Amino acid sequence: MPKMPPFAEPGLAGRRAAPPRTAADDIADSLREDILSGRLTGGEIIRQDELAARHGVSRMPARDALRRLESEALIEIHPTRGAVVAPFDPDAIREIYALRALLEGEALTLSCPRLSAADIDEAEAALARLEAERDPARIGALNSRFHLALCAACGNARLLDLIAGQHAGAERYVRRLLTGLDHQAQSQAEHRAMLDACRRGDVETAVATLRRHLDDGGRRLLATMREGGA
Repeated sequence: MPKMPPFAEPGLAGRRAAPPRTAADDIADSLREDILSGRLTGGEIIRQDELAARHGVSRMPARDALRRLESEALIEIHPTRGAVVAPFDPDAIREIYALRALLEGEALTLSCPRLSAADIDEAEAALARLEAERDPARIGALNSRFHLALCAACGNARLLDLIAGQHAGAERYVRRLLTGLDHQAQSQAEHRAMLDACRRGDVETAVATLRRHLDDGGRRLLATMREGGA
């Protein structure tokens, strides 16, 4: 099951209990935050032996953590160089945002007519916290929490797992978009429009707004990369 964003509550990805934490979980969380925060940059080599020694574990949990971050497109594992922090990648942005539009569009189509007052309140609470948040480490998680809350009633746990996986892969880009590109006001206006449409039960408007929101965000990131700002 893909790692859910920090402090996301049980229920957004199929209401299944989280498995017990492992050493690989702790290593992956620490390394993920180093990459998302920019403390580790694209092209930087991560040595498995050094990672294991730093966390006081054997090589196996370190290897498992690296494989997990590889699946999230945060690192690349080369036959000769080993593990390397993945650079900001235009192709990855296109793929992630296209997949999110496809998957979340389907989930929201199914979920919108079924959303309860509690689901709407969950999304509203996440959005209010996102509007007030200034900590980059929490912005991406709150953004995911909002989107997943609106999709929660779709009735397809596997679809929600796929969406959660794309959010994990997108977080470094979402942080860049919402903290470094002065895009948060536009993003929040689009979030509000989505929430209002869902509250009215207007599926067509909610899904159209979601897709426009993702398209705008992806294009903004790609334009910034072309200008050398990423």
